[in-house]
Amino acid sequence: MRLSKLADYAVLTMSQASRHCGGQRVSAAELAQETGLPTPTVQKLVSRLVGAGLLRSVRGAGGGLQLARPAAAITVADIVEAVEGPIALVECIEGEGCTLDHSCTAKAHWPQVNDAVRGALANISLTQLAATQLPETHALKETV
Repeated sequence: MRLSKLADYAVLTMSQASRHCGGQRVSAAELAQETGLPTPTVQKLVSRLVGAGLLRSVRGAGGGLQLARPAAAITVADIVEAVEGPIALVECIEGEGCTLDHSCTAKAHWPQVNDAVRGALANISLTQLAATQLPETHALKETV
């Protein structure tokens, strides 16, 4: 199982956005520069993250982006689901039909496996991610 690059980038973007907490707003272009991600990618992510209620966009002078709720109340699961949709390891968890439904012995166990994966992602808050030291390549540049 591997998350898409977009989900990975969303986690990185939200982690960086959380470093601007305290009412300070940041633009998508600033987040792109600080993370090293392409600006169009960050803009696409920001749109999804705003739509999911994880970021708030404020227009006008002094506008920009800020977390829509405290970083401690946002989890990796929230971020991944904002980009990927509900976490479902196999189609039958989402209620999709299965061609093996009549003979599948694993179906009864997939919800438990899925819940364990989602639970692991839900146990990591944005606060924990933001507290992690950035690698040298993504370190914030000091402004003089």
